[in-house]
Amino acid sequence: MTATTASASPTAPSPAALHDPVIGWFGEHARDLPWRRPEAGAWGVMVSEFMLQQTPVSRVLPVYEHWLARWPRPADLAAEPSGEAVRAWGRLGYPRRALRLHGAAVAITERHGGDVPADHAHLLALPGIGEYTAAAVASFAYGQRHAVLDTNVRRVFARAVTGVQYPPNATTAAERKLARSLLPEDEQTAARWAAASMELGALVCTAKNEDCSRCPISAQCAWRLAGKPAHEGPPRRGQTYAGTDRQVRGKLLAVLREAVEPVPQAVLDAVWDEPVQRARALDGLVADGLVEPLANGVYRLPHTSVT
Repeated sequence: MTATTASASPTAPSPAALHDPVIGWFGEHARDLPWRRPEAGAWGVMVSEFMLQQTPVSRVLPVYEHWLARWPRPADLAAEPSGEAVRAWGRLGYPRRALRLHGAAVAITERHGGDVPADHAHLLALPGIGEYTAAAVASFAYGQRHAVLDTNVRRVFARAVTGVQYPPNATTAAERKLARSLLPEDEQTAARWAAASMELGALVCTAKNEDCSRCPISAQCAWRLAGKPAHEGPPRRGQTYAGTDRQVRGKLLAVLREAVEPVPQAVLDAVWDEPVQRARALDGLVADGLVEPLANGVYRLPHTSVT
């Protein structure tokens, strides 16, 4: 069986046999995170989903709390220039997420009266919202029945049901079909299952050093029962950062975030010694809408907002 297979293993447990143990475990071991509290509301859930993409909880928490204190509703963010979202994003990385979240806030303000829509199709129509985020907000904020497939959930399903160590690099149609087949019929139970399976992947069924002794479904896990065969696909490589264009972009953005006034080219030139890579990184920031060039060779964060 290869890592791209997403059908159930012959030793896979039935969906019903998974629900109660995983949801029960979640009730005892779920982390107390601010976006899980009732007062977070749908906007708090949406903000957390944008921030948590490829970023650990420990880094997100302080930025999230500052963000919600400053912009407790979508209209509050939409009223400010998009550059302020980039500035407040700080060092979370992948700052285009800040622009997308600002764009979603603008659309929510203009199309939905400032309230995050509950309808899945309306969520999916917002700028910057993809399949995963729409399902996550609908499920976690509104208790709806959707297959919520992040990396952690995909890994749990790959191991427990499919019998392989890791899911494919990109979500497949077969994985979506499997996730839908595992959903409890009841909406509230399905929403709880989505959160519980995600937490299990984050805390126990981790990418490395999984702790099967703490897993509520280890006795039923197809991968464990098969002897935990090693991943058969290409090697899974960690991301590099030092010396990359990403690092240069981060250094340039750091200068612009700290600046009150537009920044001259000469100041940005001092950030990185290699001129070709520096120019390429700056051009990329401009092309992505993260930096706005002005006359006389000065730059600033973008200034788009609701008019």
